[in-house]
Amino acid sequence: MNSPNAKFWIWLSQALGYDTPKVKVLRGLYPDIAVFYSGGEREWRYCGKLSEKDIASLSKTPLSVAESILESCARFGYSVLAIDDPNYPKCLYNIYDPPAVLYIEGKLPDVDHRLTIGIVGTRRATEYGVSNSYKIGYALGKYGVCTVSGGALGVDCAAHRGTLAADGTTICVRGCGINCSYLSENAGMRRTITQKGAVISEYPPYTEPRSFHFPARNRIISALSDGVVIIESGKRSGSLITANLALEQGKEVFALLGNNSPQNEGSNARIKEGSAIPITDFMDILNAFDGLYLTDEEEKVIVDLDSISLADINAVPIKGKRQTPAEPIHELFKTARSRTKQTEQPKPTAVHRVDVKLEGDMAAVYRVLTDQPVNIDDISRQLSLPVYRVITAMTQLQMKDLVNSYPGRKFSLK
Repeated sequence: MNSPNAKFWIWLSQALGYDTPKVKVLRGLYPDIAVFYSGGEREWRYCGKLSEKDIASLSKTPLSVAESILESCARFGYSVLAIDDPNYPKCLYNIYDPPAVLYIEGKLPDVDHRLTIGIVGTRRATEYGVSNSYKIGYALGKYGVCTVSGGALGVDCAAHRGTLAADGTTICVRGCGINCSYLSENAGMRRTITQKGAVISEYPPYTEPRSFHFPARNRIISALSDGVVIIESGKRSGSLITANLALEQGKEVFALLGNNSPQNEGSNARIKEGSAIPITDFMDILNAFDGLYLTDEEEKVIVDLDSISLADINAVPIKGKRQTPAEPIHELFKTARSRTKQTEQPKPTAVHRVDVKLEGDMAAVYRVLTDQPVNIDDISRQLSLPVYRVITAMTQLQMKDLVNSYPGRKFSLK
């Protein structure tokens, strides 16, 4: 089903561009955008919000262009949701430059009334990044959380596929027309997404991808999300753009702990500077929202991550050659059984090192650690520190190679 005024908003976006803040301005001025269209140049000039260049572009853009786009959408079975539609997401409308229309294949979830998490990261993901993205997507899907990503190779599609494997709901935001053949490796995944979620774009059908489409697309991913998780991000990764946009929009930003490989330079830097909350498992994300939107039944969910098929994870397409990562700081989701086997051999008792200089929270956390694994929550209570400060300090200690990590957010002296 299309919004009643869809053709006028499509016409406007074709004339003024896809990510212009003038769309939101005009929405505020004209409860019925058809009035703006029918007023012609006189109305466009007198509204006082458009330049002469804008007016010239509106004049030379015929409404038939929009009508042709709507005809294409009808042939493909796509819906068109306009900014003045009551079903247009409020979280998207509230940003500086919301899209005039969304082209939708499938059914857009009610993101305003359910916990929605964006998962982003590098296309050149390591096996560590792919595995964790898949498993986080899977676990969130089991908890009824809607995931959002960009459908790219590597981290993006691993998150989508993990959520789908859990029979969960996910949204793929494309930087091209939703029927574009770009990234044909993920065509089957996109078809599956439409059965429980949606593939969406602000670009009409047939629109080919352009380099500037993807940074613009990222504002939609962050807007639809209550929080954004960075998984493996280089210094100049597009996922950092999404993280910046999320911060500007007042959203939570998380980053998965990683090793010192180039794939983690960007995400680790965000953790160190304090602009991203470090996470070690999916529960860190859920706990940050204090059970927001989750029902009693969903709170009782037990997620068996060990049952996930490795064949599914290994099938995730990655840009370039898959690289084998160095030993990660925290081996996310490693089973307690395998950890027990590793620790069966007797080891010398760990002691606090005196040759390292630590300050603040890092020093306090280090002092309470022993050679026995202890949970972060227990450390938080013992020191009367918020959990996020303990996690940040623990991350810094891990980077200094001073602690061991275990499943269940437990740590000990190294």
